[in-house]
Amino acid sequence: MTHLVVLQHLEREGPGRFGEEARRRGWAVTVCRPDLGEPIPRLDPDQALLVLGGPMGVGDIGSPSFPWLEAEVALLRECLARERPVVGLCLGAQLLAFAAGGQVVPLTVGEPPVRAYEVGWGLVDWTRPEGQELVLAGLGAGLPALHWHGDRIRLPAAATLLGSTPLCAEQMFRIGHHAHGLQFHVEVTDAAVEVWLEEDGDYVRQALGPDGVEQVRAGRARWGEEGERLGRRLINNLLDQVGALLGGDPLR
Repeated sequence: MTHLVVLQHLEREGPGRFGEEARRRGWAVTVCRPDLGEPIPRLDPDQALLVLGGPMGVGDIGSPSFPWLEAEVALLRECLARERPVVGLCLGAQLLAFAAGGQVVPLTVGEPPVRAYEVGWGLVDWTRPEGQELVLAGLGAGLPALHWHGDRIRLPAAATLLGSTPLCAEQMFRIGHHAHGLQFHVEVTDAAVEVWLEEDGDYVRQALGPDGVEQVRAGRARWGEEGERLGRRLINNLLDQVGALLGGDPLR
C-alpha cells in the first residue's frame, strides 16, 4: 500500500485536501508532529513525504525553539539524494529548496527594498506549458490560490520553476521529477481558513491592513470554488506522480 508520511508543524496546518485525496485512493496517511516532540521518521520504499507549512522558517534552523528543523532538512536531503517522492507546501517548499542548495530571503518590493507579505487569494501563473509538465495537466494557464507568507525562495540550480505571481516569482518548482515545492496553499479547507483567520488575524492585518481578514474572506467568496476545483486537480496530479514513482499507481 502506498503510504503518505506528513510532517505537520502546527495544530491548525494539517494535510487537509492532500490527506482527503490520498485516503480516497486507499493510501495510508500518517501524520508526524515534530513540534510536539515526535521523532522525524525514516522512510520505507513505499512511503512518500509531505512537508506542511508553519510560522517558523529557514532562518530558525539551529534555534533551540525548533530543534527538529535540522532533522527535517536532513530527511529532505536524503529524499533528494535517493529520489524519493516529496511535496513541500509553504514552509515545506522553503525547506526543500534550502535542502537542495537554495536560499530563503525576506520578500521585498521596490527600490529601495520594502518588506512585503503575500497574503490572500491571487492567481498563480504557470511558467511552463501544461503539455510539458504532467503535474500541470488540466490546469489551464493558472490557478487561484491562497497565499500566506512573507519570504521568497531563491531556487537552487537543480530546480525548474513551474509557477509565479507578480509579487513573488518562485511559487511552484520541481527538482527532478520526484520533488515538488508549492509556496501557496491548495490543501486548506474552508473550515481551516476560518481557523487561520481567527488564530493568525494579526499577521493578516499586518500584511493587508485593518480590514485584512475581511479581504481574505472576500477573496475566498470570489475564488474559493474555482480554487478548490483546480487545487484538487493539482493535488491529484501530484499524487499521480507520487504513485507512479512508488510503483503502486500508474499515471492516469
